[in-house]
Amino acid sequence: MIHVVAGALFDEQGRVLIAQRPPGKHMAGGWEFPGGKLEPQELPIAGLQRELREELGVEVIEATQLIKYEHGYSDRRVLLDLWLVPRYTGEPRSVEGQPLQWVTLDELETVGLLEADRPMIPALRAART
Repeated sequence: MIHVVAGALFDEQGRVLIAQRPPGKHMAGGWEFPGGKLEPQELPIAGLQRELREELGVEVIEATQLIKYEHGYSDRRVLLDLWLVPRYTGEPRSVEGQPLQWVTLDELETVGLLEADRPMIPALRAART
């Protein structure tokens, strides 16, 4: 089982940030919430902080776990762990060169979000109401 942590960052307009999977990676071209795999023995919050620093150049100040569930691909199983990140420092940017975009929660339905990330949409809607 691969444990993946991801962060939901929102801008002033209430849009959430998503990133496109780079060429050569599993599910390349699909859109997902920024984050990545936990290192061995790494706590989820520490992994989230590390991944968002490496991927977006931001420092997480506050984060709360929003939803955690398993998803099965044909060749692997992942434990997806989405965190709501209401406070962070820095301006999110593409440190690793992956395309980023800010989208509304409604747009998440049509932007090519990975199937594994789709259960996160209702959780985000509930958290934002």
